[in-house]
Amino acid sequence: MTNTSTQPPEHYFPRPPADDEISLVDIALILVRRWKMMAVIFLVVVLAALAFALSKTDTYRYVSIYNVAERQPHNGSGVGTLESPQSVVARIDNYYFDVVSNRLIEENGIERLGFETEAEAPDNVAFLTISSETDEANADLVKEYHQAVLDEVKADQDRLLEKRRATLEQQLETTNASLEAAQNSTLESAAELVASYTDKRFNVEQELTYLAEGHIQRVAAQGREPVGTSKALILALAIVLGGMLAVMAAFIAEFAGTVRKASQQRG
Repeated sequence: MTNTSTQPPEHYFPRPPADDEISLVDIALILVRRWKMMAVIFLVVVLAALAFALSKTDTYRYVSIYNVAERQPHNGSGVGTLESPQSVVARIDNYYFDVVSNRLIEENGIERLGFETEAEAPDNVAFLTISSETDEANADLVKEYHQAVLDEVKADQDRLLEKRRATLEQQLETTNASLEAAQNSTLESAAELVASYTDKRFNVEQELTYLAEGHIQRVAAQGREPVGTSKALILALAIVLGGMLAVMAAFIAEFAGTVRKASQQRG
């Protein structure tokens, strides 16, 4: 009887995987071999960022504040405004910005203003803000622009205020006449009429007292600190980015060198 081996053929045994792992020592050796290339890449990135940061013009925020015209608050609480700041902002966005921009562009002989401007109205306050971001070279133009927009807003609100005052004065005159007639009346209801007209006169006088013109509180005040990305942050990001690119380039160059050597040996 022939003994038959129970062991499987040799090719059934799995072969040990090739050792493709890279140790920390290998990584360190790669970085040491490629340090010149890494230094060049790092310096190029940092110097480019430094040149950009030094040539970058600081941008500042210019803010104007306008207090809208006020009236007697409803229900005796809060701040009463002749029209809501949000309504004024809507009119600024849809009308005054375009009108003033076109006028200044024509007067100064320029193609565009060179900065963006926005109007905002915080909730539950009686004022609105106009803000622009640009460099100091445009500071005078920004101030002229803000002033022109605010003048348009104030002129419009002054007309609205005068119209409201004229209406209240007419009401007061009519009420006084009615009150005088009631005081001279012999009717039984004269006392009630006198009390009613007296109360109405008081309310109208209160409304007239509360009326206050809108006024410009601040025009294109420059912020203390520049806005946007600072030069120090640009340089810090460049250092981090330069280091990352340098390390990546070192490993890519090492891999390319290994492939090239392997192809030469097989050839």
